[in-house]
Amino acid sequence: MTTLVSTFWLLKNNADGGTEYVCFRGDDESVEMLEGYHLPPQMPLIKRRSWLNRVDALSCRSRLERSEGFRHGAPLF
Repeated sequence: MTTLVSTFWLLKNNADGGTEYVCFRGDDESVEMLEGYHLPPQMPLIKRRSWLNRVDALSCRSRLERSEGFRHGAPLF
C-alpha cells in the first residue's frame, strides 16, 4: 500500500497562471487536507481544510491524481 509522507503536495496549473493545490499533512491516523489556490504574488488562498483518516486520505489522493488532473509537485510556499 502507498503511504503518505509527512507533507505531500498535489498541484494543477490553471490557464490564468495560478495553481490549484491540495496539501496533505501528517502520516499517522489523522491527516490534514488543505485545498486552495495560489496566484503569485498574492497570498495563497485556503479554500477548505479537513481532517481524514489515513485510508480516506490515500483514496482522495488517488482520485485527485487519476480523475482531476492533479500531479505531485514541490511545495508552493
